[in-house]
Amino acid sequence: MIGILAVQGDFREHELAYRRVGVPTRRVRRAEDLEGVRGLVIPGGESTTIGKLAREYGVEAEARRRYEAGTLALWGTCAGAIWLAREVEGYPDQPRLGVMEIAVRRNAYGRQVESFETDLEVEGFDRPFHAIFIRAPVITRVGPGLRVLARYQGDPVFVVGERLMATTFHPELTEDPRVHLYFARLAGAEEAARVG
Repeated sequence: MIGILAVQGDFREHELAYRRVGVPTRRVRRAEDLEGVRGLVIPGGESTTIGKLAREYGVEAEARRRYEAGTLALWGTCAGAIWLAREVEGYPDQPRLGVMEIAVRRNAYGRQVESFETDLEVEGFDRPFHAIFIRAPVITRVGPGLRVLARYQGDPVFVVGERLMATTFHPELTEDPRVHLYFARLAGAEEAARVG
């Protein structure tokens, strides 16, 4: 079972992406919703709002507890990557989980009108992945124990570690399920092993 943090942002699009490949999901709004969940997707949206609500509803503390216990994998997309980051440049007090040893710079590519699409070469993928970037952060530092699977203009945009994954683009806005399946397998969701 994959949980999707559903306090703000484009969680419905992640639900649909997993539904298309037959991986069951659950909306996570409170700490108790994490029961039985192997992986948690933190969607794109407004990173400060996501952080505040996740803290207020107890999801932040319970996600940290389960991650540290080795029972929960985490994937942040765009704003979700900011929520996972150890460091947010210029916003040291932003509420976040902060368990992934990356530094990010918010809205680094500019405003909404400067959003863009591009094909990315992704390590382990047999063909490029068409990526959509919307007010995306830039990952400025990647710590030890993490692997960069894709870059755009030299900057990491797809980073993985043990039970951790961050993408600064939005795979849920495409019809390509490969990034979603990658996370489901990283999380050990048994359903993903039967798909693709």
